[in-house]
Amino acid sequence: MVNQASAIQRCGRSPTPSPQLSHRNVVQSSQPSANSNRADSIRRSTPAPPLTSCAAAPCSDIISDVLGNFGIWQLRTILIIFLCKIPAAWFMACIIFTGPELYPGTEFTCDTSHLNSSTNYTVSDDQCYVLDESSNISSECQQFEYMSSFDSLIMQFNLVCLRDIFVAWTQYWHLFGVLVGGVVGTKMMAGISPRVTYCVGAIAQILCGVVTGYARDFSLHCAFRCLSAVCCAIMFTAGQAIFSDITAGIHRVGAIILYDTFWSVGVILLPTLSSFFNSWSLIYVGITFPTIMLIVLLYWTPDSPRWLLRNAADRYAIDSVEQMVREGAEINDRTFKIPPDFRQQLEQLSEKLKAQPAPAPWSQLWQGKRAKTHMVAAHLALAFFVINFMGMLLNIRSFGRDYLVPNTIAMGFSEIIGCFLALHFALKHNKWKWQWAGSFNILAGMLGCLGWLFTGADSMDADLRVSLWMIIATIPKAGVSCAQSMLLACMNELVPANKKQLFVFSVVTWARVWLLSAPFFNVLKKIDTALSLTSYCVFSILGGICTCLLLTPRTSSAPVVVPQLEQQDKKEQSPLHTPVWTIESDVNNTRL
Repeated sequence: MVNQASAIQRCGRSPTPSPQLSHRNVVQSSQPSANSNRADSIRRSTPAPPLTSCAAAPCSDIISDVLGNFGIWQLRTILIIFLCKIPAAWFMACIIFTGPELYPGTEFTCDTSHLNSSTNYTVSDDQCYVLDESSNISSECQQFEYMSSFDSLIMQFNLVCLRDIFVAWTQYWHLFGVLVGGVVGTKMMAGISPRVTYCVGAIAQILCGVVTGYARDFSLHCAFRCLSAVCCAIMFTAGQAIFSDITAGIHRVGAIILYDTFWSVGVILLPTLSSFFNSWSLIYVGITFPTIMLIVLLYWTPDSPRWLLRNAADRYAIDSVEQMVREGAEINDRTFKIPPDFRQQLEQLSEKLKAQPAPAPWSQLWQGKRAKTHMVAAHLALAFFVINFMGMLLNIRSFGRDYLVPNTIAMGFSEIIGCFLALHFALKHNKWKWQWAGSFNILAGMLGCLGWLFTGADSMDADLRVSLWMIIATIPKAGVSCAQSMLLACMNELVPANKKQLFVFSVVTWARVWLLSAPFFNVLKKIDTALSLTSYCVFSILGGICTCLLLTPRTSSAPVVVPQLEQQDKKEQSPLHTPVWTIESDVNNTRL
């Protein structure tokens, strides 16, 4: 049997028992003193299973002992941080409502008043070309007259005839900002605490958002839209670092999986928010200023305690952590867990965190059992899924402007369903969760390819056709949301502890590079609506295949029971006096 005290000492923490022992490597019950000698002899004669090292599964420390894996304090922090996903979703998807399609002839016409009045001109039906009847030369229309009641981004920059290309172009710069913001946020947290990083991103996002809305040059608009996306990415990157540090176990997995649900809430609220404004500039102002509330809520948002200890330069940093943990313990009703030498244990933890070895280099990510398979499969899978996650939402414009509001709301709800489906797979089918998520995406992608069956059915009722389009689009969208959230929450289970952080950074950055191509797949709708949707569904199938190749390394979790001694009386036969030792693996470590 494994001795409990020695296992605790190896992890560098106090052997004080706590309710969290059921989630640790070793749980040991006491033995009546009358049988202690015989129990010791049996314990010595029983072969000991291998102990899961602290490097493979990070052990509990004084902070998690006092705060617990999850409580009211963590819940309050998580809900506050989750709110930053709402403006992030607004900035990404606002192009759906700031640049809607305009109908030629009724909402805009080509203005030929500036042309030579002595020549007759014929304007094409789409109002984009002008034909000089005398020379039979066709040219692009340079000026337009608008009759729409909504002042859109398309009208501001005269993009009616090149709408699809330029909408994809401005969306490209937003996604490029997300890529840069993730890298910048990670690098900032090397020297700036996550809470300060979050605050800097929020303040900068307010400034950049206002400038984006009032920019009257298209290049300037794209530049500040990129900067706004950088700020949003910095915010949700720093926010995840905070709540990942104050939660543990399956609660951390659940928090990361459900992080994107507030993104979906933002998508659902966007049509309602946009309906209050008649100008694209005012929409940008409307989606920017709610961030002020996030800055106010920072008063109730803690910093990352282990980051502060790891970077503590003086006693004031440790004082800050001590005050923070005591406050959390009081809210969680766990003040009885604070030991008398609490300050000394925090100082010891600080020294331990500072002495941690450097992460493994990127080349070592390819070494180990199934390492190459996991590297290739995880990188490809997340790349396919993030392209789909963003692209399929923007693709709803292909189904018609009149259906934007219900289609946007339907996409938001399908994303939420996908996140909860991922949580279900992680909790109820943990061993085969990758295969469940991958198989669901393969089947959903095949369903989405059925759009070719009715794409040319002109006689079909328009409402029925759009409903069929949305049915075969929302199911793959739920599958993509499921697999993406599961990958972001659980993919670090695939590698040892010293490779987790670099592995996650590599996979996410690679995926965001390929995310830049997502807006341009929507241009395929010019050929056929089914073609753009099919391209995304093919990505779902390929991503599902890659996800099925992932397999979390398993360690034995079978309980090891000490053989019962012959009891001398009925009292000793009570199960309360039976010595039981269990070894439980920790495969749910998901700290990013």
